[in-house]
Amino acid sequence: MEQLLFADARWLWVLLPMYVVWALLWWLRPRLRQLATRSGLGGGRKAPGRAAVAYSSLVHARRSARTATPTVRRLVSALRLVVVALVLLAVMRPQTGRALTEVTTEGIDIVLVIDTSGSMRALDLDAHERSLSRRRDRLEVAKGVVETFIAARPNDRIGLVVFGEEAFTQCPLTLDHGIAATFLEQLEIGMAGDATAIGSAVGVATKRLVASEAESKVAVLLTDGRSNAGALTPLRAAEAAAALGVKLYTIGVGTRGQAPIVVETRFGPRVVYEDVEIDEDTLRQMATVTGGVYFRAEDVAGLEEIYERIDELEKTEITQESYMEYEERFAWLVTPAVFLLLLEVVLLDTRLRKLP
Repeated sequence: MEQLLFADARWLWVLLPMYVVWALLWWLRPRLRQLATRSGLGGGRKAPGRAAVAYSSLVHARRSARTATPTVRRLVSALRLVVVALVLLAVMRPQTGRALTEVTTEGIDIVLVIDTSGSMRALDLDAHERSLSRRRDRLEVAKGVVETFIAARPNDRIGLVVFGEEAFTQCPLTLDHGIAATFLEQLEIGMAGDATAIGSAVGVATKRLVASEAESKVAVLLTDGRSNAGALTPLRAAEAAAALGVKLYTIGVGTRGQAPIVVETRFGPRVVYEDVEIDEDTLRQMATVTGGVYFRAEDVAGLEEIYERIDELEKTEITQESYMEYEERFAWLVTPAVFLLLLEVVLLDTRLRKLP
């Protein structure tokens, strides 16, 4: 958006009082002249030095119709006020410009590693909902919280790794967070198998981050169980990540004790309760080895708070430099001032000319 400014606005405080005094005198001049004339005639004699025209009779002069010429002449003379005002504004150097901001970021590359194994069907994170039919499963809750986390980091590249029995990249590192959110929405339980290969998931995330040139490389692992698949153990994967400069935050999701889960039977869907088995010791060691932190989320509010904390711990450094691009616009004022001045001169010397 363009802005208007005056480069030499200081002249306003000098020229404005002078202009006001001059305009006031111009307005009072006819009244002062009438006052002086009346004072001269009040003594019964003609003011010395004033010319006079002798008339044989004033009858015809009084019968002549009055015209608007004196009023129009007065208005045209007022153009001088406008001309001077435009010139004064031009002296203050009007400029139009636009403030531009250069943003330099010291970005962070973040890979979000999300568990889609069969145990993510549990309905325990929406515990505030008494009715099980209205609860969301763990994956749906996690998707909503992660989407908010992505939206809060517009200057960072975000990637998605999905794991179950296998692990693969769902979305490569990208600044297009709309694409990342679309891939996140497509996550489904069981899309990578029903088992849990935590070590493989961390390995895939680390591989994605190794090629990154970002100052900070972060992986956020979300799981609800213990590793029971994959050739790479979780601790070995964490050690490899630490050696390659990747920081790992681990999140265990699930209530303590038993959690309701919907299973398919020959009689249709049925709710059963299963023990929540999160390998917290391993997840904590993985985070510690890489310089990260382990978190436990027992409900949706806790999960939201965890991602907010990670957002605060991993801040992107942003440097802003602002500057102004502007153009001189005094011609916008000088051009109409010259035109109005010429118009006044032409009108007062022709159609509105005043005879002695």
